[in-house]
Amino acid sequence: MEGAWRKAKRALALRLCVQVPADGDGEDPSPRPAASGAGAGGCRGEAAVTVGSPPDEPVAGAGAAFRRSKSGSRSSSKRKCAICFDSMRSGHGQALFTAECSHKFHFHCISSNVKHGNHVCPVCRAKWKEIPLNRSLSSHIPDGRRGINGVQLPQQDAYVALLHQVPNRQRGVRRLHTSEPTDFNDDEPLQQTEATDSLNSRSKKTAEISTYPEFSSIPQSSTHDGFSVLIHLKAPSASPDQATGRLVNESSVRSPSGRAPVDLVTVIDISGSMAGTKLALLKRAMGFVIQHLGPSDRLSVIAFSSSARRLFHLQRMSHYGRQQALQAINSLGAGGGTNIADALKKATKVIEDRSYKNSVCSIILLSDGQDTYNICSNVRGGSKDYSSLVPLSILSDTRRMLPIHAFGFGADHDSDSLHSIAEASGGTFSFIEDEGVMQDAFAQCIGGLLSVVVQEMRLNMECVHPGVQLCSIKSGSYPSMMARDGRSCSVDIGHLYADEERDILLSVNIPQCREQTSLLKVACSYRDLTNETIKLQVDEVKINRPTSTISEHVSIEVDRERNRIQAADSIESARSAAERGALAEAVTILEDCRRRLSVSFASRSGDRLSLALDAELREMQERMASRQLYEASGRAYMLSGLSSHSWQRATTRGDSTESSTIVHSYQTPSMVQMLQHSQSHIPSPPGQQPHARPPRPSAR
Repeated sequence: MEGAWRKAKRALALRLCVQVPADGDGEDPSPRPAASGAGAGGCRGEAAVTVGSPPDEPVAGAGAAFRRSKSGSRSSSKRKCAICFDSMRSGHGQALFTAECSHKFHFHCISSNVKHGNHVCPVCRAKWKEIPLNRSLSSHIPDGRRGINGVQLPQQDAYVALLHQVPNRQRGVRRLHTSEPTDFNDDEPLQQTEATDSLNSRSKKTAEISTYPEFSSIPQSSTHDGFSVLIHLKAPSASPDQATGRLVNESSVRSPSGRAPVDLVTVIDISGSMAGTKLALLKRAMGFVIQHLGPSDRLSVIAFSSSARRLFHLQRMSHYGRQQALQAINSLGAGGGTNIADALKKATKVIEDRSYKNSVCSIILLSDGQDTYNICSNVRGGSKDYSSLVPLSILSDTRRMLPIHAFGFGADHDSDSLHSIAEASGGTFSFIEDEGVMQDAFAQCIGGLLSVVVQEMRLNMECVHPGVQLCSIKSGSYPSMMARDGRSCSVDIGHLYADEERDILLSVNIPQCREQTSLLKVACSYRDLTNETIKLQVDEVKINRPTSTISEHVSIEVDRERNRIQAADSIESARSAAERGALAEAVTILEDCRRRLSVSFASRSGDRLSLALDAELREMQERMASRQLYEASGRAYMLSGLSSHSWQRATTRGDSTESSTIVHSYQTPSMVQMLQHSQSHIPSPPGQQPHARPPRPSAR
């Protein structure tokens, strides 16, 4: 094996900059002048390959002259490869590549990136004149293009790379052409962990149920039709050791305890309209997601334009899995049309065909355009039919076990179709108005997905007094069922994130009675993290029956929920008017709702949710100032609001991550933690210090 100095000399002959060991293997250890052409700046402006030295050997930096570094490789060990996010350490058998733009990567990571046609920096998107070329690719290069200046590299040199001159004419982006199997049952087996044992060893936390009657009493001689009773649910808190807002430890092999592992399929739009900054920000956001998935979580990615393709099978986000996922994402290029239906069909197939199953599964869909292949109108001039975009298996699943969380990006996306897809599957629709908050939007979503603590929750209510009868259930998009005799009902809540809350408003008819009246029995059941069925029941809901009327205020909890439901209904009515072209009518509907909210007991008491509702309605009015403004952002903003209210779950709405709005009333601590982590880790342009946005306070 030839010595490090000989490798350095060979690199200098090839006009490469290298880090030279201070004590060569029997070679001349004296300082050497910089390569001609490097000038006073050393290797500035040129690509450089760093040759790893032995662990106990200090490394010298390249400048106007090579000189021994006082700090050794300490500073370089703190840097991380922007592709695989592993640390880059000289002397650990790693070849490092420093690009013309001064960003550094593992050589095997960047060469894989280049292999798939990317000739721009993954960090700053600068176009490279010189690119790294792996030895394994030499068989695919014409003989006339091997080497630089006619010099061939020795076969035994595993560290130094060829720099291939890219022609001036722009090259077409090479796509990954991997054959897909007929069945997607090639998913990686689940990690065997001791998570269940560790959960059993801790004291169990259960969900909480609270009940609030509209009034604590009504006179004996009075009947009351439509008497309101609020049922409030809250999921258990996240465990203190849950790593929701932290990067996954690369050396960790244990599953994050305190939450259910996730099978996640991300469906990303790489059509022609995503080229440039959009695609770069998408890659950054996907990198954030990959970094925060644990070794028990599994990920598959579907990329789509005119057709869809699976980038890789459903695999665990172990150290190796994250590297593979990051390289696949960074290799993507944009071009073609938009075929959302084909993409969702493949994403659903990944989940349905899997041989192994994590207890939580979900699909994340992002698109900046409209499906150009599958959407048609029911009748001439009629509304569009979006059901063709959703796989039949999801449409027919009444339990909604595979939610699709859809993200509309920019002013040209089809918010109606994405909202319809999310609503049909039990997912949420988010509107990303500012391309800079794409990562924040993803962070908020996965902050919830990575904190599921309750699964398949069902709420059951039964009337106690023989004269009491149910008359309505307000449960948003959650499926509910009432018995024909009006004596019982149920609501399917499904899964809940840690600390997430749900409010269900019931209306009952109450007869005359001379004694305390028992209205309802309330119970719920769900599966916890150990897959055990938990059953909870609370005390009966009772009201007193005095002989005369007692003056009292309505329950603020009931009044707050009435305000929220009233606002959601008004938003839907205003949107219908706006779609007919009646913007003035839509604004009036929202103004009337704001006036009713302002005189409610909750608003007059300073209730924060009621005040946030007023701010939300005012924002929607402003986005209806003109037809152009409504088309550009008003429609999507309203639909994301409706999605949030119907599921009582946080969504991204326009620039809502930058202001105290109704959005924060649905955020959970896990979402806030992940969002703050995203906002405090924003890559800066080269030469600038990293900056952090201050976290916004929650409205709750």
